[in-house]
Amino acid sequence: MDGTLDVERIELGAEIVVVRRLESDDEARACARIMATSEPWMTLGRGYEASLEILHDPSRETYVARTDNEVVGFVILSMRGAFVGYIQTIALRHDWRGRGLGTKLIAFVERRILRDAPNVFLCVSSFNTRARALYERLGYQVVGELRDYVVRGHSEWLLRKSVAPLADWTTSRGQLAFEPRRDLE
Repeated sequence: MDGTLDVERIELGAEIVVVRRLESDDEARACARIMATSEPWMTLGRGYEASLEILHDPSRETYVARTDNEVVGFVILSMRGAFVGYIQTIALRHDWRGRGLGTKLIAFVERRILRDAPNVFLCVSSFNTRARALYERLGYQVVGELRDYVVRGHSEWLLRKSVAPLADWTTSRGQLAFEPRRDLE
């Protein structure tokens, strides 16, 4: 088992949004269009082709948020590397922003990550003050600033939400997330 969640139904008033793994090229193209035509990705220079490439990266987990017939948002996360539990991208169609879906998607992906890691990481662009305020409201703390990280003149703020140190964390499979070195004791 890779720790992924199956499907989640989110009720937003009269609307039902289903969140599940990305399944098709059509969905990937819809997600790439959302990313390439909205902020912060336009300022960061991420066009359609680059967005599509990220969505097809097999080392990432991508979850789509769908109504009956259309993709309205998505989230990409990484469960590998130094920052296990890194939310690489969260994006909503413009007409779905401010309706609570972003908060619900973050909660969904946090549950996914916290099955296998005690920390959730994400970066937010310095000019994306509304998103940063949301993340801080949800309990994320600024870890540091990465100046001129993606584009000159803008910083990325690294944020973290933590429930335990790595050395104390047991995954959903009953394994320690981090095996401390015993030869140093």
